[in-house]
Amino acid sequence: MDLICTVVVLAYWVIIVWVVLSWIVSYGRLPSEHPVTKTYAAIDRTLRPILQSLRSVLPPLRFGGAALDLSPLVLIFGLMILQRVVC
Repeated sequence: MDLICTVVVLAYWVIIVWVVLSWIVSYGRLPSEHPVTKTYAAIDRTLRPILQSLRSVLPPLRFGGAALDLSPLVLIFGLMILQRVVC
């Protein structure tokens, strides 16, 4: 049971780090060899299949020319529910 709880908490932090790194990579214009870019790419390869399935159900919210992707937030809420049920 403790292992599941630890994995859920770790998943929270991985998602939060992924979101922050996506902003840094998008707006920082870092080269592809930069460690931040490589870390983001590794996390992205792990999370992309999960987030893609959520995006197919919940498309991004459009605000004029901008879009807000809610899939990481939905995934965190799902993990919170799982944590409440299991832990």
